Amino acid sequence: MSQLTPEEAVSLFLIKFLAILWEAMPFIVLGAVLAGILEEFLPQQAITRFLPKQVVPAVMIGALLGLLFPMCECGILVVMRRLLRKGLPLSCCIAYMLAGPIINVVVIFSTWAAFKNHNIETEMVGLRVGLAFLVACLTALIVHLQYLKHGNALLTSVAMPREAAPAADDTEGAPAPAKRTLGQRLSNISATSMHDFVDITLFLTLGAVLAATAKLFLPSSEVEALSRDHPFLAVPAMMGLAFLMCLCSEADAFVAASFTNMHISAKTAFLVLGPMLDIKLVLMYTRVFRRRLIVTIASSVVALVFVFCILVHLVYQWQGWTGVPVRTL
Repeated sequence: MSQLTPEEAVSLFLIKFLAILWEAMPFIVLGAVLAGILEEFLPQQAITRFLPKQVVPAVMIGALLGLLFPMCECGILVVMRRLLRKGLPLSCCIAYMLAGPIINVVVIFSTWAAFKNHNIETEMVGLRVGLAFLVACLTALIVHLQYLKHGNALLTSVAMPREAAPAADDTEGAPAPAKRTLGQRLSNISATSMHDFVDITLFLTLGAVLAATAKLFLPSSEVEALSRDHPFLAVPAMMGLAFLMCLCSEADAFVAASFTNMHISAKTAFLVLGPMLDIKLVLMYTRVFRRRLIVTIASSVVALVFVFCILVHLVYQWQGWTGVPVRTL
């Protein structure tokens, strides 16, 4: 940053800001449209019928919903908010929100492709998916304990589940509402999608501004040098970089693969934490969660990712594996 002229700094800031914004925008649009469709066509009671009554199996199913609804972390928030309002339990929504951007076919394939030439594609896919599942489920269970104590006070008004209207029970024999036409349904989908798009994009833009600013002061080359000189600092360093860079989960594997001298545990920390927690996501979370819940999610995710990735590092060290792949052409 100190070697850049003011003009170069402004130009670099604009490039990074627009890259983050345009990378995320298609997924925001897709998420908003899917949220509008869910709002219009998904019955209020249907969302909970397939879930087990036990919390742990329900959370595990929630963590795997990304296989059915593959979404980037930028778009998954609007879908999750609509699922909350439809009655999906908060713990299941948290598991889906955290694991969905990683445990889906597109991201699994992109991770495999990014590390194919490093001959560690199977390891990276297994570590990323496995740790994402564990972190998402454990965080969701921690959130469930918070929910038992605080209930819907953890949510903002726009995310609280709809309660059945009291008058509905007192209108026995009332005529059923008129069936809406296709045009009316499309209009409702458009209105819902536009509302969610504008609501979330405001915070995405602010997050992109902060992330672009951070990138000017923290070159990735310095993080890689830190990993070579102090291996046990590589994991928190890559977690910090993931938080600041705000990359899309469908592209971040190629960035992680570019750190050729980085230990596998540090790459895994980068790939697991980034889609769960970064600057733009924290700001977007404020539209759905109260501060208490945001702090719970953030602290749980950071602690769990750090502990699991340090354990991965120790296992590699114990087995005598270097954890640093050699790129092949």
